[in-house]
Amino acid sequence: MKLFVSRPLPVAVMAAAHAAFEVTMRPSNAPLSHDEMVAALSDYDVVLPTLGDRFQAPVFAAVPAPRAKLLANFGVGYNHIDVAAARAAGLAVTNTPGAVTDATADIALTLMLMSARRAGEGERLVRSGRWEGWHPTQMLGLHLSGKRLGVIGMGRIGQAIARRAMHGFGMKIAYFTRTPKDLPDLPGAEAVPSLTALMAQSDVVVVALPATPATHHLIGAEALAAMQPHAHLVNIARGDIVDEAALIAALQAGRIAGAGLDVYEFEPAVPEALRAMENVVLLPHLGTAALEVRTEMGLMAVANAVAFKEGRALPNAV
Repeated sequence: MKLFVSRPLPVAVMAAAHAAFEVTMRPSNAPLSHDEMVAALSDYDVVLPTLGDRFQAPVFAAVPAPRAKLLANFGVGYNHIDVAAARAAGLAVTNTPGAVTDATADIALTLMLMSARRAGEGERLVRSGRWEGWHPTQMLGLHLSGKRLGVIGMGRIGQAIARRAMHGFGMKIAYFTRTPKDLPDLPGAEAVPSLTALMAQSDVVVVALPATPATHHLIGAEALAAMQPHAHLVNIARGDIVDEAALIAALQAGRIAGAGLDVYEFEPAVPEALRAMENVVLLPHLGTAALEVRTEMGLMAVANAVAFKEGRALPNAV
């Protein structure tokens, strides 16, 4: 059975893939082109794509009878795949939940601290040679301990962020989610009935929900206008959940104090307006960027592929 891997993956992942399949690994790190996706569906039994490989309806339409029967996605997010179109074409889709939870939550806390305590701005100051030494009112930021964190989306990652914030920083937790949660390890966490109410009462807001058509631009001008002037917005989910133009306008007008971003609406393009602002922390989508984590993700994707090959239930079907 033939497996197509769209990007270079860690050595241990490729060893597991070669043990079970005839493997073709594409050497480029760029997203697949339309023609490459069509060829992958036509020539392989299983395709292992990842973020940026946009398996949308036109791709499936171009392959009326695909050889491939599984897209074993590398990553928990799969908004780059039109799952309905894939199923209609006869393909199952899997992802890699669990493996990404702690690493992504860690990056959320990194961005919370960097934004609130002006760490990016301070690091640039030191590197520039313009730092003139400590003084009592230099670069005063927001102290996180005891503040209120608003979490948008209370799935695995949202809960992991909330646990770190509550038990590590003594933060009060509020959250907005479509599905009621039983959270015994987050005593006192408050479910807030509306997004704007959550934004209004939070000192820091973290976006931690999946990207779907329903969440596109969920954080827009109205939601941002509800935030307090000292508050910070952090996004570790997907870029298009936040209306980037509205965020830039809110930051430029001083309606919010800062933002920490690991993802962008038109990634990898980052607007010059964001890059120019000192009160914005910008990371290059580092959410799961640790060797152990990327290896675990890859092994989970391969395990989904092996289950398909052996005719077993897919461990992580979406």
